[in-house]
Formats: sequence, structure tokens, C-alpha cells
Amino acid sequence: MRKLFSGILTFALTLPCIAENYLLNGGQASQIEYTMEQTIVPAYGTSRLIVSYVIPRDFSSPSYNQEIKQFDVYFSNRPTKRESYTDPRGNEIIKVSWSRPQRAIKGTIQLIATNRTDLQPLETEAPFPVRRIPREEKIFLRSTRQVPSEDPRIQHMARMLTERATTQFDAVQKILTWIVDHIDYVLKPSSYDAMWAIETGKGNCQNYSHVAAALMRASGIPVRIINGVTLREPYHVKMRGGTLTMRMAQGRHSWIEVYFPDLGWIPFDPQQMQLFVSNRFIRVEVGLDNEETVADGTVRWTRFRGTRGRPTYREEINVSFVSDDVNLTAERQRYGPRKMLFTPAVESFFMEVPLEHAEAPAVIPSQELGKLTYDQSFIFGNLEFPEGEDFLDTRSEAEEADDTTMVMHKNFIVETSEYVTTQGQKYAQTFILENPIQVEKVGVALHKFGGSGQLWIELFGDDGSGRPAEIMNTSELLPLSQVSSAPGYHWVDFDFKKGMRILSPGRYWIALAYTGSPIINWFFTYGKPVGPTDGTRYNTMFDETWSHALTYEFNYRIIGMTGSE
Repeated sequence: MRKLFSGILTFALTLPCIAENYLLNGGQASQIEYTMEQTIVPAYGTSRLIVSYVIPRDFSSPSYNQEIKQFDVYFSNRPTKRESYTDPRGNEIIKVSWSRPQRAIKGTIQLIATNRTDLQPLETEAPFPVRRIPREEKIFLRSTRQVPSEDPRIQHMARMLTERATTQFDAVQKILTWIVDHIDYVLKPSSYDAMWAIETGKGNCQNYSHVAAALMRASGIPVRIINGVTLREPYHVKMRGGTLTMRMAQGRHSWIEVYFPDLGWIPFDPQQMQLFVSNRFIRVEVGLDNEETVADGTVRWTRFRGTRGRPTYREEINVSFVSDDVNLTAERQRYGPRKMLFTPAVESFFMEVPLEHAEAPAVIPSQELGKLTYDQSFIFGNLEFPEGEDFLDTRSEAEEADDTTMVMHKNFIVETSEYVTTQGQKYAQTFILENPIQVEKVGVALHKFGGSGQLWIELFGDDGSGRPAEIMNTSELLPLSQVSSAPGYHWVDFDFKKGMRILSPGRYWIALAYTGSPIINWFFTYGKPVGPTDGTRYNTMFDETWSHALTYEFNYRIIGMTGSE
């Protein structure tokens, strides 16, 4: 039977078997003025400095289209040599070099991108196993170190996931359903290959891309890795009962394109998007994996014998949306993975992926809470973030290419944070307790950029529908002068020891409140590694009902003592 497949948003943990699956419809059309400035200060003893860039190209697909105009790259210091060439994957590369550079070099890339995302229903008849793959696309079935599609473990997993699929779309969505449910986003993984992410259940955008590519290539589906840039400009999706706000960090990103014989190459962001990417993506470089897509932004230098050191490097992206037309709606469905996966409607044969049951925490009568002895330390939350990371230094560690040549590649460490002291808005993060807790502190991952005033945390109950209810308690006030201005994000703990009652198992919310004019960002993690998909919200001065949901999860920690009989 032919069916329409919808994108996925699902509640978990406290709500037993209730899916929030959203079919996205509509589109985005924007004209974007884009500038990237890269400043390189050569190290002492540098004999030659070489930098390469990839020129973004036009791209067209049924769901995402990119048109690049007025591309230019220029430098504060005239290069000694400049050359251009096209690599085997079709990437157009500019390579510039300086002999014996003595002072800082600023390179500026400018372009205008006209990007469009169309989320109209797609129709695909492609069968599974896939047939009629053109010869020039079969290269993207190749196994690599980061995408080990010929590894017996990957082969076995791919067979298990797709054994009942009869269409390519069915096979693809079964693979992506497994990925979004079993891998949590981390900014700085220990390794970027697919097997590491599968074994640990963690990864950044490179890992997500490599896992998706490995499982799909093992299933006979061509996949290519895309490197580019995402832009921080948020956009809103209208849905019944509220608004869903989507937002990426601004910086380097990796995603994939999947080949369908009847649709061509279609972009996917396997962290949460299927058969499309938003028009906040700028597509730059194509390859077999992220070890191959390294031309853009690579810095090489040779040094005189006996000298050491590495150049310093800063990269800053600035964009202006000359026009931005967004008209997206979401329709709730009743099935899918436990975590977020968005998609346009697809007309194809497929089997629904049932939602797993989730048990709610056991309810403990309030009179029983006081009988427990609270003597066991407790810490809980979305705890993993790169504390103290300097996000302006976007280089990888220097690697030695030979006796005298060193190389640094771009990396994908991006600043995922929200400015949370803007006037008229308040942000809240949910947490769910499975045991009674005597709360002593609540910590949030903050960076102070300036200003003055005081901060505190408000603790809310839940209204039963997944939104903050009444305020239950507030922390001690924290003067902004006591918050560090050190680079990066750090835990800032708020004291709840005075007058804090014991919290029974259940769902609660924390919100950062302030007086004065503090300039504070709160770090967040892509997806929902700990809590339910509706667990991050904000209100506005025009709507205090907390009807605005966010697609990410703030980093927080609940510290206290848990009880025993």
C-alpha cells in the first residue's frame, strides 16, 4: 500500500508511547550576503605559507537549491603565487602561497547565495536493493577508513536494519531512524569514524555523516559527504498549539547527499533532517569522507630547519539576510523514532517504525519523602560540553606532513549557544527526576560577555502538558561581578540550600532570570541527549504561555542528595 511518510518529533521518558511526529510542508527562500574573514599570523621561521579554498558551486535538487553569485577571495598581502584547479570530485580549488611571510595575512571570502528549500511531497519508485546506478556514481559506494562499509559488523547491521525493506526510501528511513535514536551529539569526539560512533553512541556532525554513509553504502546506496557552513539565523515552524524554532550554530558542518535513481542526489542532515536541508546551509565541498573533503581552509607551511611553532588562525563568519521568506508548517503524525527527525512528505512504499514505550517515574507520596535519609550524592543533567573552549581558534592540531612541512585542517567545533538575557524573552529547560532529590545547587553552562546586574535560577513545576507551571522556588542571587569572564563556557552554580524542599520524582523546569543588563549566552547541545523533545522552551512578552519549543537542549546540572530508606 502507498503511504505518506512524515518527519518525526517524539516525546520520551515521561509520556508513555505518545509520538509527536511532524510532516513539514512549505518552504524557505533567502538571499544571503556572506563574508568569511580568516586571519593568519605566520610562525617564526616560516619559509612558505600555503592556504587553499574551495569555491562553492550551484546545486539543484528536488528539495534544496543553491545559487552562488559574485564569489571573490582577496588578501591583505599579495600572494607570491595563486593557482586554480579542479579535483577528482569536481571541487574547484584556489591555492595561494606566500614566500617568507613576516606579518599577519587576512583572507576574505565574499559571495551572495540565493538558497531555496522546497518541502513539497516527493514521489520515489526506487526499489530496494537499488538498481540502475550510473557508473560515475558508483565511486560513492566505496569503503574508506572513516566509512568502513565493507566491515563485517557494518554489513551485518545494515542487513538487520533493511532486511524487510522493498523500496530505497524504506531502507534509508530505517537506517536514519536507528541513527537518530542511538547516537547523541557531542562537540569533541575522540574519533570521527563510523565504528567509534556506533560503539560509543556518540559523535559530532562528521560521525553522523560517516555512520549514515557506512550503513547506506553497505546496503548498496551511494552516499557522498558534504562539507559546508551553517548559519545561525533561526526560523520558525508553525504547528498546532505553538511554534517550533529551528536553529543551527554558525560555522563548519558536515552532512550527506544520497543518490536516488529517480530523484538524483538529495541532501540529508542525518542528525535530524531527511531528504532536505534548510536554506541556512551553504554547500561547499564534496568527497568520499571527511578525510577527503579537506581542501577548503587547509593551511600548510614549511619552516627553516631548527625552527618550531605554528601560525595562529582566526576565522569569523558574517552574514546578512537581504531577503528571508519562510513559510513552514508541521503536521503531527503518530509513529517514528524517539528523537527528532524531520522530513517532507514522501509517497513511497514503506513500513511504519513503531514508537517504543517509555516508563514514567514512579510516584512517591509526599508523606513518604520525609522518611528517607538523604545521604547519597547526586548529579544529573546534560553534562557534556567543551568547557573553556576558545571558539575563535577553529583549527585542528598541527600535523607533520614531512620533515619540514606542517598542515592544519579546518575542524567542526562550533559555538552552540543562545543569548538568553534579551529583553522580553525567558528560556526554560526541563529535567526529569526518577528518585526523590534534595536539591542543593543548579548549574548552567554560561559565558559572560559583559553588562551588570544579578542572576538567579527559577524552579518551576510542570503543568501536565509539557510546559512550566507555577514557580516553586528561586535560588540565591548571584552578582554578575562574581561570574567569570574567562574565554569559553563554564559551569555557573546557583545555591538552593536555603528553603529548598525535597523534590519528588517527576518533571520540573529551570529558567535563568536576571536584573540589570547582563550579556549572557547559555550553551546548548544539538538534539535532546537527556530529556524529552519538548523539553526546551521560551516565552515572549506577547505570549507567556511557553508555546515556543526549541530543537536543542541547554547544558545544565542538578546537584544534591538522593534518599535511601
